[in-house]
Amino acid sequence: MKIVLLAVWSVTVFAGLLIRQPSYTGKPWQNKAQHIPGKIECEFYDLGGEGVAYHDDDSVNNGSGKLNPANGSYLNEFRMHEGVDISYTKTHDIDNNPYSNVPPKMEQLYVGWTKPGEWIKYTVQVDRTAIYKIGLMYTANGDGVISLDLDGKEIAKDLRIISTHNYADTVKWRQWHHWNRADSLTSVKLNKGLHVLTLRVVGNGNMNFDYLEFR
Repeated sequence: MKIVLLAVWSVTVFAGLLIRQPSYTGKPWQNKAQHIPGKIECEFYDLGGEGVAYHDDDSVNNGSGKLNPANGSYLNEFRMHEGVDISYTKTHDIDNNPYSNVPPKMEQLYVGWTKPGEWIKYTVQVDRTAIYKIGLMYTANGDGVISLDLDGKEIAKDLRIISTHNYADTVKWRQWHHWNRADSLTSVKLNKGLHVLTLRVVGNGNMNFDYLEFR
């Protein structure tokens, strides 16, 4: 007698295309997949909540509505009732300080307060099959490590994120606001189509993520 084991997959229909993935029920932010090649804005992660579209160490958004007071503004309240921690770049020598390797745009949303074990998912449309270089706009108070999955399969393991800590800056809290861009963390082949990309924090945390870039 033969025993046949069948893998159970969910199939999501979006914009006339199919995403084939293990039991994923999340949906793209504002019903728009982010495109590759291009920038994947880290704050535009999928809808679906804790355990589906993301996993965060706590249920509080430590940026929107907390560090940035709930005053009715778009930037201060962006996704404030979700667990992913979000803030935005500010003037007055906060993010426009002289210790950044790459000056960031002001009033740019980003994901922060990261810890090992946390992850975020993004619905992405790969416009053509190709080998892509992966970059990241970030800050890191100490060397960090991330990894990337596509449709539940690891495509980039243990990517080292070099620290932006600078001892010349004597303002302690500003060590989380020294920006840099890694232009080529690794290269991966991606197939054309709609996929789910997962960004995982593997080591250290203490990083802020503005965007991933696929070129």
